[in-house]
Amino acid sequence: MVIYNSIILFFIGSILASFYGVVASRLPRGKSIVIPRSHCDYCNHPLGLFDLMPILSFAFLRGRCRYCKKKLPVYEPLMEIATGLFFALSYIKFGYGYDFYVSCILISLSVIIYVTDFQEMLILDSPLLVSIILIFILKFVYFGIKEALLGLLSGLVLFIFMFLVGVIGKKMFKREALGGGDIKLSFVIGLSLGIPYAMISLVFSTFLALPYAFYAIIGDKSHEVPYGPFLSSSMWFVHFFQDKFQYVLKLFYM
Repeated sequence: MVIYNSIILFFIGSILASFYGVVASRLPRGKSIVIPRSHCDYCNHPLGLFDLMPILSFAFLRGRCRYCKKKLPVYEPLMEIATGLFFALSYIKFGYGYDFYVSCILISLSVIIYVTDFQEMLILDSPLLVSIILIFILKFVYFGIKEALLGLLSGLVLFIFMFLVGVIGKKMFKREALGGGDIKLSFVIGLSLGIPYAMISLVFSTFLALPYAFYAIIGDKSHEVPYGPFLSSSMWFVHFFQDKFQYVLKLFYM
């Protein structure tokens, strides 16, 4: 049963990732995610069912549009595979329950952030809001209104903390230290993890971002590092391995 459910969740995750790709590519440009129907970004030809099968379409068509033969972005099938795998892993670790559903929400949010922040240096408000609402509902259903409200309070505390970090950083470095999207994302981190684990997530995200930051400096780029993907990755990582990070917290409380 575990293997069967994991396979089903892999396919569900890969299908959702395909949809998240549409969300991430259309919403920053002010386009509807419903109309027009899926089409090739190069030749605008409407896509059929054979063109829209997650992972398989890319493999069968050898990474090219069936109509104009343009090469398709390789990150799309990789995103579908990764999302499917993480959905399956979340089920294997947690089973069906609160932690599983939150894990899937955080994975979904991370996928969208990866695309929009790396491509547009933007974190969309709507996926953040949807994530906040869904996690709040899950906390309420599983733990009651008190825990749900405490989650909102944790999100607010972390939001204020990151806002102050952004203000201080701007005064010190005479430039934006944190984007508005990063600060809003911190609300989701506080809501989903609680203050102690959220602080671990923030520290961990800086270590994740360091290699890319060095690459951006050495590569003589704009030196603007999209922090959102690293924040969201660390958020999911800490949630997934929260039982392991308990030992880290115990060291501070000793």
